[in-house]
Amino acid sequence: MVKSELITQLANKVPSLSLKDVELGVHHILDCMSQALSQGERIEIRGFGSFAPRFRPPRQAHNPRTGERVFTEGKHATHFKPGKDLKERVNESRKTIPIIKDNSDDVE
Repeated sequence: MVKSELITQLANKVPSLSLKDVELGVHHILDCMSQALSQGERIEIRGFGSFAPRFRPPRQAHNPRTGERVFTEGKHATHFKPGKDLKERVNESRKTIPIIKDNSDDVE
């Protein structure tokens, strides 16, 4: 699901809100979440999961194409930990809905 699909589904579920109002709401929520994470805060959405900034220290890696050793810089990344309800819901759905492999990330 992409953001536009989320906005459309929310607008369909709540017909009293206009598509523009739903779009503004979704953008505002995502902006608030981004701002909180960029300030080092943790976000917890009960029943869904939590987001937290984590530091990944520098490490020694290699270029898989050439085998050359490279050193990566330390960086901050966002870590998502799914909540119990989300895990159960996803695992339960696997009984009836198969996982579809997405080939869009494959690099040739």
